[in-house]
Amino acid sequence: MLDLHNLIRRGEGEQLEFKKKTTHPTRISRTLVSLANTHGGRVLVGVDDDGRIVGVRDPEEEMYLLRQAADHYADPPLTLTIKEVEEEGRVVLIVTVPESAHKPHRAQVAEGDWRGYVRVRDESVQTSQLTERVLERVEPEFPRLEKLPLSKEELAVLDYLRQHPRITLPQYMKLLNIGQRRAYRTLIKLTLHGYIKHHDKQKEVYYTL
Repeated sequence: MLDLHNLIRRGEGEQLEFKKKTTHPTRISRTLVSLANTHGGRVLVGVDDDGRIVGVRDPEEEMYLLRQAADHYADPPLTLTIKEVEEEGRVVLIVTVPESAHKPHRAQVAEGDWRGYVRVRDESVQTSQLTERVLERVEPEFPRLEKLPLSKEELAVLDYLRQHPRITLPQYMKLLNIGQRRAYRTLIKLTLHGYIKHHDKQKEVYYTL
């Protein structure tokens, strides 16, 4: 049983978003796609940004718009689970989006304009071509890196990130005194095997555990 109040107390983050209502399939599709492309998560429709339960006026219409977004404004289409919860006389929809095995998904933002999104903290951010290439190669059954012998260079990245919040390509090159191409290949390899995350929406690309 999903406890709505417990979910709200967690606050918005990588796997949780609050929406007062579904305004248009193109807008909500970006959120749904970003969750499916990352680690899955939930959208609470009928909850404002502050975590206040406002409820939805017409649950059937909201569910129709959500399914439109998942079926026609996401490519490939997404599978959603929608649960109605009544709280304080108001109806909230708990929309569950599983992590997809068919990444990358793209959302239609305008006629003929499809874009990829991933979840970074509590935001849905547009993907770069590099992120999409990474997503295409990351599947649930992708072999974990720990099954392979880890090189000193790969271990050094993980050790550094256990002590620091992030690492950039120049920092890694300096850390091991290696060239850009070799450093980049190691970082992307670790990303593909699910050990680190690649973030490319800041001024400088960085990696986290």
